Amino acid sequence: MSGPLVLMDAASLYFRAFYALPDSMTAPDGTPVNAVRGFLDTITKVVADRHASRVVACLDADWRPEFRVAALPSYKAHRVAADQDGEEDVPDTLTPQVPIILDVLDAVGIATAEAAGYEADDVIGTLAHRERTDPVEVLTGDRDLFQVVRDEPTAVKVLYLGRGWAKAELLGPAELAAKYALPTTDTGAAYAALALLRGDPSDGLPGVAGIGEKTAAKLITEFGSLDALLAAVHDGRDRKLTTRARTALIEAEDYLAKAPTVVNVATDAPIVQDRPDQVPAAPVDPDRVADLGRRWGLGSSLPRLLNALERA
Repeated sequence: MSGPLVLMDAASLYFRAFYALPDSMTAPDGTPVNAVRGFLDTITKVVADRHASRVVACLDADWRPEFRVAALPSYKAHRVAADQDGEEDVPDTLTPQVPIILDVLDAVGIATAEAAGYEADDVIGTLAHRERTDPVEVLTGDRDLFQVVRDEPTAVKVLYLGRGWAKAELLGPAELAAKYALPTTDTGAAYAALALLRGDPSDGLPGVAGIGEKTAAKLITEFGSLDALLAAVHDGRDRKLTTRARTALIEAEDYLAKAPTVVNVATDAPIVQDRPDQVPAAPVDPDRVADLGRRWGLGSSLPRLLNALERA
């Protein structure tokens, strides 16, 4: 039996590595490589521990897509650097590490994918939606991707690293339904609706005033879907909706009309993938890999990855 297709939320993972490891990890020229080494260690775990047979590092071609900003101008607005033109405010010592990560992935032979005008979440959503052969595991520290879980036609689960590898959670529809008190059918869509109602200040999503996570889950479970809930708002005969909740939803109608465009991941993004996604048994360019290891002082992280590939 082949292993899963692992879709890596690359930015989420290298941000986590950057903050988890000390910036005293440097290349011979002094360039910090903590995010690089942490990201390579993550791929090693994917190959050795998750037994992945296919891996794609999914990238942000646009971290704040225009179609989402047009729908909701507050989307990630607080993350824009004050002195730059719409660029994400990324730590100065992380920025130069991203090209190094991409160089190593290319030399080793790990596939990357992106879609012009879309985020990595949309790349993951599209690749997961398309998959008809192997089970899928989405590796991320971002709860937004819980919405992609499914049982059929191939299982899609999220390996959530919000609290690190030691406390990683593997969530499919059943686990997600139990964790958030959501319906056991169409659980991914139910989570997206919960997220929309709850809001997320870190993404500039205001949510619906007075409706927190538990209330949102209860509403979606009672009504079955966001559309059914909104239909009930103006139906005075429906007594399942309290006056307080009805009023809050009416006051948030403009937000609720626009938010699905922001919250729901795309399943039809125009993906460009640089190579097939099979995990290589050996690096495609070993000389370049060796050179990158020396140049950037990648220590034991790179040999560990190569050993994992050889043993897979």
